Amino acid sequence: MLVVLGMLAGCHKYNNLVELDATCDEKWANIEAQLQRRYDLIPNLVKVVKAQAKFEGDTLTKITEARASATSIKMTADDLTDPAKFEAFQRAQDRLSGSLSRLMVASENYPELKANTAFHDLRVELEGTENRLLRSREEYNGAVKNYNAEIRKVGGTIINDMTGKAFKPRVFFSASAEAKSGAPQVDL
Repeated sequence: MLVVLGMLAGCHKYNNLVELDATCDEKWANIEAQLQRRYDLIPNLVKVVKAQAKFEGDTLTKITEARASATSIKMTADDLTDPAKFEAFQRAQDRLSGSLSRLMVASENYPELKANTAFHDLRVELEGTENRLLRSREEYNGAVKNYNAEIRKVGGTIINDMTGKAFKPRVFFSASAEAKSGAPQVDL
């Protein structure tokens, strides 16, 4: 009877170690998923922000240039009889009108210029991504702590010896030398 109870206790301990080992695998996979999310997401967000900032900058540059062009052509009463001067004046005014129309369409679609909002959203998304990754790393380290402690306990040691050291201690996640030396750079 004692042998049967000992075997049951050993099976329970073995199953517990298997479960803790699998939890460590799961938590590590979560870290890898968050790393992949960051790898996929951040460059795309940066591209969107750059594109929005470029669109807004280009639009404002075109308006400024068109305005400068439109105001640089001075018409006098005598010029109103010169078709070439009048046509040049009209083209400059049309360019300004076209640029202003594009700005109006943009402002209707985007009531405020979006680059500032996009930069803010990028910052929020970067922070959220890094927080998710930090949480995954913390959960992994917690699972490793529980697993490593269990295989070092008397029951875990006995089971590990009986199974030929099937359960190896896990390594905790720690920051790389680069991470310890400074924050990553986002290049806009």
